[in-house]
Amino acid sequence: MTRVLVIIDIQNDYFPGGAFPLVGTEAAAGAAGGLLAAFRAAGEPVIHVQHFSGPDDGFFVPGTPGAEINAAVAPVPGEPVVVKHEPNAFLGTDLEARLRALAPVQVVVAGMMTSMCVDATVRAASDLGFALAVAGDACAAPDLTYAGETVPGAQVHAAFLAALDGTYARVAPAAELAPVHASR
Repeated sequence: MTRVLVIIDIQNDYFPGGAFPLVGTEAAAGAAGGLLAAFRAAGEPVIHVQHFSGPDDGFFVPGTPGAEINAAVAPVPGEPVVVKHEPNAFLGTDLEARLRALAPVQVVVAGMMTSMCVDATVRAASDLGFALAVAGDACAAPDLTYAGETVPGAQVHAAFLAALDGTYARVAPAAELAPVHASR
């Protein structure tokens, strides 16, 4: 069974001290790192996605430490990195072509932000016909404000995962989605 792990935007600007810190980034990066290690150990493919913004956006500016992929999930030689400029990782990139070439039975997603790039990419992948799973504990979201009310990041995260689960993807903990290399 070929599965592909897609890690979306786990970049330094989302961590404490970065330009746009999210809620729970360290725990999410730890879970994503464990999932990445399991995919590598099983010999299953991994694709990293990295967002670059313009200098006026204030974060993910190319060439800055904040735009770098966090060390917890840093690519190793041979692992592709898809660079994107929009929330949907398929828009203006070769991600779809890379996935089609691998012909996965399932695409497993981890990343940041649950409420933006993870959501947009998972919905687009579903529309393209890919079977999906999202490692919910390997994602993180920000606090959001609407109509003068702040919604805590943990609630934002839970709401977006709840909206994806069952309709667009199977949402489960990273440990449940990790390859079991003993069966290979």
